[in-house]
Amino acid sequence: MTGNIAFLGYGLAAIGPGIGVGLIFAAYINGVARQPESRGMLQTIAFTGFALTEALAILGLVFAFIFR
Repeated sequence: MTGNIAFLGYGLAAIGPGIGVGLIFAAYINGVARQPESRGMLQTIAFTGFALTEALAILGLVFAFIFR
């Protein structure tokens, strides 16, 4: 078998950010449904969490290319 295990590692590591984004926006929708007036504050927090979660996924992709 030939190939690189780093890309398999990235594929498995991409599952975490996918679940994280789902949990972030599920909590955002739940919070807005409970208190619609706090939408602006919750939206800022949700997008910040989304950006940090996706940054981890991109960092994993970079490491997959660096450590191959």
